[in-house]
Amino acid sequence: MMGNYNIAINDIIHTIITHLTFGDISAIPKLHNMVIWELRVPRILLAFLIGGSLAIAGAVFQSVFRNPLVEPYILGASSGAAFGAALAIVFPIIGVSIQISAFFFGALAVTFAYLLARVRGETPVVTLVLAGVIIGSVFTALVSLLKYLSDDTALREIVFWLMGGFYYATWGDIILLAPITGAGLLILLAMGWKLNILSMGDEEARTLGVNPEKSKFIVIAIATALTAFSVSLVGIIAWVGLMMPHASRILLGPDNRYVIPASFMMGGMYVIVSDTLARTLISSEIPVGIITSVLGAPYLCYLLRSKGKVMFG
Repeated sequence: MMGNYNIAINDIIHTIITHLTFGDISAIPKLHNMVIWELRVPRILLAFLIGGSLAIAGAVFQSVFRNPLVEPYILGASSGAAFGAALAIVFPIIGVSIQISAFFFGALAVTFAYLLARVRGETPVVTLVLAGVIIGSVFTALVSLLKYLSDDTALREIVFWLMGGFYYATWGDIILLAPITGAGLLILLAMGWKLNILSMGDEEARTLGVNPEKSKFIVIAIATALTAFSVSLVGIIAWVGLMMPHASRILLGPDNRYVIPASFMMGGMYVIVSDTLARTLISSEIPVGIITSVLGAPYLCYLLRSKGKVMFG
């Protein structure tokens, strides 16, 4: 219902039911059909899928790294995706779409971090985090270089992409992301008990019969794919992957078999609310990444105050 163009709830229900039941679409006013079915419904669904994907990716990383202050971008996925998007914007002659370029470089950044951290067949958590910081810094520097080389139009597009937004949500995005998110969610749900064991440490995992390196590789790969796909479609949306898993643990406890589905639902709802605020607070649209950051900063202050002594002594 909310937006610059007001539509009655009865018209919204009628439009959606007509499409879902394959009714006579021609009976729907063209403006209602465009605003509701072509613009708002795919945007809401995409916001829910993106929020859920980032939230469960955050839950995975927090369990693997045993740190509640970790988010999905810790291994450089956001920096790599930002470089890929900026590269496609500044040099459109290469003929690769922004989404494909952002996904490729986001996944590539995490791959580099994982390979850099791997020592003698093992991937220590601390080394992996440091490798992620290093790779992220390199790609951030490359993004800055592309900003310097770009013209005003390309620079503006890069900046807006980096702030995140659902301006161009389409049914094609839903068709692409929904099966990936669904498959990732199901696999992570099935591996929830292994995440519980991984959160105890590598030695404990081996004692309990779980191969920590194999399990970490699988869950990190899935979380990276979800993060890279999400970022490639809508840009960088911060805080969701940090806040929602922790909020789920406060409500349901540390068991990842419950934290993962709860994080998915809460992350989706949080991004829908943030996106609704982004497009209704003022006459022009605010990038949703700004809204999630403004709402998330006070929550990080709470985490630092409540968890800082435990994590940092």
